[in-house]
Amino acid sequence: MIIGIPKEIMQGEKRVSAIPETVKAMVDSGAKVLFEMEAGVGSHYMNEAYQEAGAVIVSDVEEIFAQAEVILKVKEPQYNDAKNKHELDMMHEGQYLISFLHPASPANHQMVKHMAERGIIGLTLDGIPRISRAQAMDALSSMSACAGYKGMIMGINDISKFVPFVTSAVGRLKPAIVFVIGTGVAGLRALSTAKGLGATVYASDIRPEAAKNAESLGAIIVETGVPHEIAVSPDGQHANQLPEKWLTAEREKFNDIISKADIIFCSALIQGKVAPVLITEEMVKMMQPGSCIVDISIDQGGNCAITTPGTVDVKHGITILGIKNIPGMLSTSSTFMFSKNIYNLLAYLTKNGNIKLDLSDEIVSSILVTKDGKIHHEGTLEAMGLK
Repeated sequence: MIIGIPKEIMQGEKRVSAIPETVKAMVDSGAKVLFEMEAGVGSHYMNEAYQEAGAVIVSDVEEIFAQAEVILKVKEPQYNDAKNKHELDMMHEGQYLISFLHPASPANHQMVKHMAERGIIGLTLDGIPRISRAQAMDALSSMSACAGYKGMIMGINDISKFVPFVTSAVGRLKPAIVFVIGTGVAGLRALSTAKGLGATVYASDIRPEAAKNAESLGAIIVETGVPHEIAVSPDGQHANQLPEKWLTAEREKFNDIISKADIIFCSALIQGKVAPVLITEEMVKMMQPGSCIVDISIDQGGNCAITTPGTVDVKHGITILGIKNIPGMLSTSSTFMFSKNIYNLLAYLTKNGNIKLDLSDEIVSSILVTKDGKIHHEGTLEAMGLK
């Protein structure tokens, strides 16, 4: 099997999909690894280390896309300005692409259709189910921890206030108020970061267990009022996609704290589906001038209705961060974690030197996006209005 590791070309993206340790494991298993020159530099892994691990260093990325049977990437395919063509147009029929594709996000629908048209077999890492046997492959949880920590640091940097309670000769300054929406891996990491710096932290999650975890870290819980049987999947692990009437009820519960918050951290996701809109434009207008929204759910559409994907905007006096590659800002740590996750998935899918997809396997069925010219991903089909 020939495995290709191209350099990430999204602006500001410093991660890479393999480290020398995982390259060596691939080579030792009998694979040939084509590694684009300097693809690891942004994460402080040098070409020489990859060569020593057994990779073939390639200067022209088109050679990698042309020769590889499997492409391992961090982010979804992008337009390559240097080549004046899209990465997908350098790929070929029957080629596997394993990456964060976020296929349900409206911003990626055209890309998913293009993948299907070209006969590319797309496997998305954000579809890995939260089950015990898949934990070592769960790149979404790994990157969520990075995004939670760094995203909160970015939000703190963008407000013009002290975070902790401060006593001075001219009076006392109250601690910043932080509201974390969605207390999964990212939300809990964001919460603990803000709490550790002295903020007053509120949190909300429609999953009772997740809310309990947030409370154990010192957050004040904002109840949503959504019944458990509507809010949580039968396995108790995931949040359900809520009917509009319950989304409206949830938003109403948020109004009071949103009007007081200095930072709102948005990390509420529905696995494999578009992120729920929990903050409307009218709610943004309620916020205090100079406050900040960090919307790390933007890869799946965003929790705030007016977040601009990939940028930082100021709207209605509020800074809204829609940065799409926050884990890339912790490139050394995040690359180490990501590369182990994607290697574990590749090893799981590989039988006798080749990838074999068992569509009856829960892991495979959850991550399959495109195959045989068709879109298979349920959340994507639903978001496109095709189901």
